[in-house]
Amino acid sequence: MLTTLSGRFLILTVIFVMLAEVLIFVPSIARYRVDYLTNRMERAQIAALALLGSSEMIDEAVEAELLANAGVLNVVLRRDEMRQLVLSSDLPGPVAKTVDLRDPRTAELIRDALVRFVTPEAEVIRVIAEPAQGGGMQIEAAIDTTDLRNALLTYGLNILWLSLVISAITAVFLFLAVRRLMVIPIRSLVRQMNRYAASPEDGRRIIEPGSRIRELREAETTLQALETQLTANLRQKERLAQLGSAVAKISHDLRNILTTATLLGDRLERVDDPTVKRVAPRIVASLTRAVTLTEGTLAFGRAEEAPPALQMIEAGPFLAELCEDARISIGDAPIVVRHTAPTGLAFRGDPEQLHRVIGNLIRNARQAIQATDAPGEIVISAEETPEAWRIRVSDNGPGLPPRAQENLFQAFQGNVRKGGTGLGLAIARELVQGHGGTLTLERTGEEGTVFLIELPREIAV
Repeated sequence: MLTTLSGRFLILTVIFVMLAEVLIFVPSIARYRVDYLTNRMERAQIAALALLGSSEMIDEAVEAELLANAGVLNVVLRRDEMRQLVLSSDLPGPVAKTVDLRDPRTAELIRDALVRFVTPEAEVIRVIAEPAQGGGMQIEAAIDTTDLRNALLTYGLNILWLSLVISAITAVFLFLAVRRLMVIPIRSLVRQMNRYAASPEDGRRIIEPGSRIRELREAETTLQALETQLTANLRQKERLAQLGSAVAKISHDLRNILTTATLLGDRLERVDDPTVKRVAPRIVASLTRAVTLTEGTLAFGRAEEAPPALQMIEAGPFLAELCEDARISIGDAPIVVRHTAPTGLAFRGDPEQLHRVIGNLIRNARQAIQATDAPGEIVISAEETPEAWRIRVSDNGPGLPPRAQENLFQAFQGNVRKGGTGLGLAIARELVQGHGGTLTLERTGEEGTVFLIELPREIAV
């Protein structure tokens, strides 16, 4: 029952109703005790006035009967500045406490009532009250608390049973109301969600808001918008997947064709015809770009990269190897490639994947500098902080154009040079994210471009 919404409402209703009854019960007990004592004092006053109105002496039997009917042990009446013992009997014990009903305080009445309610021992108390109908200035009476406590217990049990009945009836009605207004609509909403989840591509299973409860209708409306968007995205992804599969097949066949064409283009360069010699390099360059595009498309369309094989890498030798590979690619171009790293620095990563990432950044920097036909410099630096290892690839090239910065890491959109595919940076970021790190463009402008790789020192669990 505790795991269901209606069951919890039922239990909470019983608890809150009982709490309310307790808050009512405590002052009720105090009020009942005051009424009980006041009633005894009024009956004692009547008995005393009846005795004073008689001119004859009464015997002990009549006096005992008057005290028994009044429910008191003795009666003292103060009249005309005189204090007179009107009715009396032997007390079963000493007077334990005096209760003044003339100016009662609520806190004291509640406290005394609770003490009497839980105290089983009988006591004799002295009660002082104002006489009813002005029958004197003050009336006092001694009362045995045995009957008082029995009356309080009877009254308390009646209140308890009444509270239980009220709680049960209230809980049942609230249970039915909550079940009708909340539980049933929520279960219907859950059933609809499960029905949609079984086939999210089916637009007929999108929920139609129909609840008359505002909050539930808002939830249904929001869910409808979410399901509509999800269905549209799934359809789009399915079409893109089919298109990607077709493109991959085309790219595979096209790569073979272009490779053959490239080999034929290489042979054209050996022809002595001046026109052929002038045109052949351009044909070969175009074919090379086409082959690069198809190979990049195939690489990007394959399954996700394998998880990185993490190990500690010495920064100095690793960066030196990258610089040496870059110098071979640069050839005779006036571009300096160097690295800086603190002695003994080591960072954690997959050497093969990081070599691809940094190599791609170096290649982009080299191509950007070569496009200006001016000397340049590429610097790979490494450092460590308490949170991460940082690797920067900096160049003094012309910087990235604003259009390239908008979709820098988006495949087929973030190409930084004419004829590029935009796949290099997209794959590089994916590889760095596989390490739990980030690849960001730290700054770019006329003074050059800086890419930042951050590798976390702590391994996420």
